[in-house]
Amino acid sequence: MGKTTKDQLGRIVTPPHAMRPPAVILVRPQLGENIGAAVRNMLNFGLSELRLVSPRDGWPNPDADAMAAGALPVLEQAKVYAIAEEAVADLHYVLATTARRRDLEIPVLGTKNIGSKLRKIGVGGQNTGVMFGPEKAGLTNDDVVLADAILTYPINPAFQSLNLAQAVGIFAYMWAADEGVPPVFKDTNMKPASREDLVRMMEHLEAELEKSGFFYPPSKMPLMKRNIRAPFMRAKMTEQEVRTMRGMIKSLAKGRGRGRESNNET
Repeated sequence: MGKTTKDQLGRIVTPPHAMRPPAVILVRPQLGENIGAAVRNMLNFGLSELRLVSPRDGWPNPDADAMAAGALPVLEQAKVYAIAEEAVADLHYVLATTARRRDLEIPVLGTKNIGSKLRKIGVGGQNTGVMFGPEKAGLTNDDVVLADAILTYPINPAFQSLNLAQAVGIFAYMWAADEGVPPVFKDTNMKPASREDLVRMMEHLEAELEKSGFFYPPSKMPLMKRNIRAPFMRAKMTEQEVRTMRGMIKSLAKGRGRGRESNNET
C-alpha cells in the first residue's frame, strides 16, 4: 500500500497509484466530540477518509476540532452527504457495523481478518467503506441494506453499548493489525551475548560471591553455581546487558572493599 503524504496546506494526499484504505462513514452522528475522537482513532491507524451523513449539529463543528487534536487535516477533508445512499455511491464494497440482529438477507462477518479482506478488495482497484450509525440508535435497516455485509464485534451480549469513537477505533486497529504494520517501538537489533561472554560474567560473579563467603557450606558450591548459572543462560542477555552486569559486580566488589577498609580504621 502506498504511503499517504501531506501537501503544502497540510492536507492528506494518497498517491493515485496506491490502494485506497476504506472510507469511514459516520451516518447521522450526533456529538461533535465523538466525530473528533473517531478521527483521532482513524489517523492513529492509517485511515484518513471521513464521510459524514447529515451530522445532527451541522458541519463544521468546533467540538469535533477540539477532540481531533493533530488529526485536523482529516476533518478538513471530510465530505458531507445528505443521505447514506450518496455517501456510498462510488464504493464497490461496503460494511455496516451493528450489534443488533437484522431481518435482512445480508451476510454477517466477524472481525477475523477483516482488514486483510478489505485490503484484498482494495488491491483489485475497488473502493471500500465501513458505515457506523448514530450514537443513540445505530444504523437503520434502510442503512444496512446498502451494505454488502454486516460487521459485528464480539461484544458482550448483555451490554452492547459501544461509544461511536470506540467502535471506529476498534475497526481502525483491526485494519492496521491485519496489515502487519511493525510496532512503533522497533527492535533495537542489539546483539545477543555469546556463551563465552556469559561464562566470563558468571565466573566474575562467582569469584566475588566466593570472596564474600556466599558459598556455604563449601561442599554445596558446585550445585549453587549451577543454580546461579541456569537463569542467566535462559535470560538470553545481550552484549550490553552482560557489560552492564559486569560493571555492577565490579562496583559492588569495590563497595565491599571500601566497607572493610572503613571497619579496619575504626
